[in-house]
Amino acid sequence: MADTEGRGGIDMLLQAEGVTRVFGRGSGAVAVLKGIELAIPQGSLTALKGRSGSGKTTLLNLLGALDQPTEGRIRFAGRELSSLPEKARSECRRTEMGLIFQSFALIPLMSAYENVDFGLRIAGIPAPQRKERALTALEYVGLVPRMGHRPFEMSGGEQQRTAIARAIAHRPRLLLADEPTAELDSKTGLHIIKVLRDLVKDEGMTVVLTTHDPAIMEIVDQVYELEDGRIVG
Repeated sequence: MADTEGRGGIDMLLQAEGVTRVFGRGSGAVAVLKGIELAIPQGSLTALKGRSGSGKTTLLNLLGALDQPTEGRIRFAGRELSSLPEKARSECRRTEMGLIFQSFALIPLMSAYENVDFGLRIAGIPAPQRKERALTALEYVGLVPRMGHRPFEMSGGEQQRTAIARAIAHRPRLLLADEPTAELDSKTGLHIIKVLRDLVKDEGMTVVLTTHDPAIMEIVDQVYELEDGRIVG
């Protein structure tokens, strides 16, 4: 199905329409997101900005089909994610999205190469293609010389680059990153953001990340600021 065309004829790969997310029931219910509206153009780098507790990670989980809104709709490439059955949402995550977690989430006993290859297995990439794709992804993030090392033998920046390589090796349309520079020093963090910027420029990928790092705001295409579960500013 074709992507949704937005303002000015721009293709919107990802949209949230009136999205609310409530946790709990009755008197204990807490509305973490309240009527979120956003539109992410194809081939762009977007930041979700906000203090801890503002709802940005919850929103990222909804955009990545890891959770479903209580009200409203999430649309991805013309499909309404929030109405798809779990199996279809899982398939979409595995084949069309890449996820990068703040904690890196690498498998400790696997080398960088094996971590990337394992991600390709999960995405259902046939064996003959996996080696080429894994090496290409590791080369993109500059880790081929370190691909035989396991996470505890790598720096924080190298682990994050391994996580990026794993997330992009199956060539997703959408890359979602939760605070990708939070555990890194400023120099390494800027290098990671440059890698994400290059993925948009060179590969046409669409990247959405959460952050509270002011340096990142200077190089993204658009920023959505969240405060108390609403988009402000």
